[in-house]
Amino acid sequence: MYFTDRRDAGRRLARELRHLRGEDIVVLGLPRGGVPVAAEVAAALGAPLDVIMVRKLGVPFQPELAMGAVGEDGVRVLDQDVLDTAGIGDAELAEVQGHQVAELDRRACRYRHGRMRIDLRGRTAIVVDDGLATGSSARAACQIARAAGAARVVLAVPVAPRGWTARLAGAADELVCPKTPLGFQAVGQSYRDFVQTSDEEVVACLDAAQARTRGDRRGAGTASIASGPNAGPARFADPEIWIPVGNLQLCGSLTVPDDATGVVVFAHGSGSSRHSPRNLLVADALHRAGLATFVFDLLTCHEERYRANVFDIPLLARRLNTATALVRERPEAEGLPLGYFGASTGAAAALWAAAEPDSQVATVVSRGGRPDLAAERLPAVLAPALFVVGGADEEVLQLNRRAQAQLGGPSRLAIVPSATHLFAEPGTLERVAYLATDWFTKQFTVAPHV
Repeated sequence: MYFTDRRDAGRRLARELRHLRGEDIVVLGLPRGGVPVAAEVAAALGAPLDVIMVRKLGVPFQPELAMGAVGEDGVRVLDQDVLDTAGIGDAELAEVQGHQVAELDRRACRYRHGRMRIDLRGRTAIVVDDGLATGSSARAACQIARAAGAARVVLAVPVAPRGWTARLAGAADELVCPKTPLGFQAVGQSYRDFVQTSDEEVVACLDAAQARTRGDRRGAGTASIASGPNAGPARFADPEIWIPVGNLQLCGSLTVPDDATGVVVFAHGSGSSRHSPRNLLVADALHRAGLATFVFDLLTCHEERYRANVFDIPLLARRLNTATALVRERPEAEGLPLGYFGASTGAAAALWAAAEPDSQVATVVSRGGRPDLAAERLPAVLAPALFVVGGADEEVLQLNRRAQAQLGGPSRLAIVPSATHLFAEPGTLERVAYLATDWFTKQFTVAPHV
């Protein structure tokens, strides 16, 4: 027995990571048990904390034995030796995976409750768990961090079996573990207190870390428009609203500032989700202007793997209509004019939905959108529309110009100089946020309340 509890393990692990202090670090805890450990590491290193969502794929007749893991962004890691030994076929694997992906989505909503995922691009990601047994979850977490743009990945755990570095070779750029006991059988053997971590404790760790990080920023005299969708004057936020669509459920977050003058429903684009940093930056700007937002997933993680779903505009529009009806029923948004903010293929879905004969959508804003994918419905769009396109996104710019000419209602094309499709250039996304905020504010002023 080496550690009193996970907090103690985190403090000890942080000592092994002191050489990273001062780098551009993000600490990522694996829920649930890895988060209290990661919280101590983040505090010691003065780094922000986030969760990295992974779910173990357990063998059906022996769930504690991992045959792989799944994570955000469609990452899946399989242990072929376990699959072969257990005789697991494709159908059994798919059933287990479906359950775990649904649970992963539920927990992501629960833990982040409206927070945007911390941007890992160009940074050092320290992936932390409370220990390592098979390594499937840790390997998947490292792959997720790399896919999110981390320049360097460090995998750090308090305890692991001997030889673990050979098993995880290539998963991370650096592997850190202070304790590798002989006769290792289970992670819990190294803890005096190894009671299961609750969802509430995970959320509390993330809340405390966010408060500390914000305090550090204020002390440094800096501020950011992207400080999170719950920043600013919000009086109400429901981070976990479930939208039934057939036999599936999609998750969304509703944020309503004091004296809101309108509500904006977001339709994200291909390869994105309700956690898109780009959309959440815009949402935060809208909150500061007194506008409510509803940010939700148009597709489940499983559906997003199939490219055809991303371009199925009628399907996306139907789901947007369902979400719109749900928002209109919420007492917090009752009577507010409603608009759509669509990105990429989500913009086509927004225009398609706005073209419905009974649509009461006041306005539509498209960011880097593909309105051409809704071409047959464009003449029926009577609500005012703003198309925001990057000046360097030449092909999409031409598609927007042609689509604008087909609209049945008034429109404006706003070009952000030097911006490419994702508006990744410094200051360009902030320009999008300004344009969208100004447009929605003005359109909602003249829009009739419903």
